[in-house]
Formats: sequence, structure tokens, C-alpha cells
Amino acid sequence: MNEEIEFIIDTAKESMNNAIEHLIKELRTIRAGKATPSMLANVMVDYYGAQTPLGQVANVSTPDARTLSIQPWEKSMLQAIEKAIQIANLGFNPMNNGDVIMINVPPLTEERRIGLAKQAKAEAEHAKVGVRNARKEANNDIKKTDISEDMKKNSEADIQELTNSYIKIIEEKLSVKEIEIMKV
Repeated sequence: MNEEIEFIIDTAKESMNNAIEHLIKELRTIRAGKATPSMLANVMVDYYGAQTPLGQVANVSTPDARTLSIQPWEKSMLQAIEKAIQIANLGFNPMNNGDVIMINVPPLTEERRIGLAKQAKAEAEHAKVGVRNARKEANNDIKKTDISEDMKKNSEADIQELTNSYIKIIEEKLSVKEIEIMKV
């Protein structure tokens, strides 16, 4: 195969992999029944004037399936962390006991489960759009090359196969997350 075509396909693969990685990261933040530290992954704390991820200013753990425990490295950060959790609008009510912030994760209602499943579907759809955009860019790049029409058609077919495989991966990830969300 032509070196230029291989480069185009590798670039498309990289873009599609990035879409999958982003999907996985986003799905991790969607709550699915039990408490996990990743639920607070997107919380940014005002740490001496700089917005810092919560994981860099405190230890986040799960003592049990319904509780999150946040132990700041510095006690002075308790108020800032509590405020950041409330600002993040995750639906949690942090309780500060002077040493540790505890969050009781309430059980999901049926309505909330449906909302989370819709959110997961939306994230999967964004990932599919990313994969399709990578396919479109690759096909446009292939059309610009000066190779035979047959090679162009074969290369476009390879890109389509690649696209189909990544769309299938996205569907599988979504399916797993939906099962996780709907599980009681």
C-alpha cells in the first residue's frame, strides 16, 4: 500500500481512538448506582487562585457503596472543596465534619436512571460524530492524492471498515453503560 495512504489511515485511526477515549472518560463520570471517585473527576477546586482538579488537592475514596469520602491534603481546603462540589452541580450534598468531607450518594430514581441513560446516549452520539468526521477527513485526503481510482476506492472501503469497527465499539460501550445504569 502507498505510504501516503497508510499515513492517512493511521491519522484516521488516531482520531477515532481519541473519540473512543473521550467517550470512555465521559461515561466514567456518569453515575451508575454505586459511589465511585470518578464521579468527582470533573470537580475543579480554587487552590490558591488556580483551578485545580479535586484529585490533586485531596484523596477521594469510597468507604462503602453509597458514600464518598474526601480527605484534603490541607485542612484549610475543606471550605473550598465543599464549595467546588456544590458549584459542580452534581446533585450531591457534601457534609464537612472538620477533617473529612462526606457525601452520601442517594439511590437513583427511575426518572434519574432514564435521564442518565439519555446522557450516555448523547455522549455516544458525540463519539460517533467524531469517528464520522475522521472518516470524512480521511476520504477527503484520499481524494486529493494522485493514485489510481481503484486504489482510492479500495482505500475508502478500508476507511469505511475502520469506521464501522469503531462505531461498533461505541455501541458496545454504550450498551455496557446502559446496563450499569439500569441495574438496581
